[in-house]
Amino acid sequence: MKLVIAYIRPEQLNPVKQSLFAKGIYSMSVTNMLGAGRQKGFTETYRGVVMEVNLLKKIRLEIGINDEKVDDALEAIKSGARTGKEGDGVIFVQDVAKAVRIRTGEEGIL
Repeated sequence: MKLVIAYIRPEQLNPVKQSLFAKGIYSMSVTNMLGAGRQKGFTETYRGVVMEVNLLKKIRLEIGINDEKVDDALEAIKSGARTGKEGDGVIFVQDVAKAVRIRTGEEGIL
């Protein structure tokens, strides 16, 4: 089992969800967050004061998935999140040692 963690642009969440749903992947956790990366932020003027904004709004998407569906999930996230501009995001894949469904006590492949 794997844990797929993707950081994407907030406006790309719906296209990513649609791509995942098309591949039959429905379980996910979504978190609003702030982050910094290669995009480096921007400057803006607010009431005459120049402010540097280097923490940008991002979405953290987490998917616990069986090994055989990892490639489908990666393709769906990449196709839904890609705009071709800097700041499109990044995907990490981690091994999961154990998974337990709380309601049934079922372990392993969920």
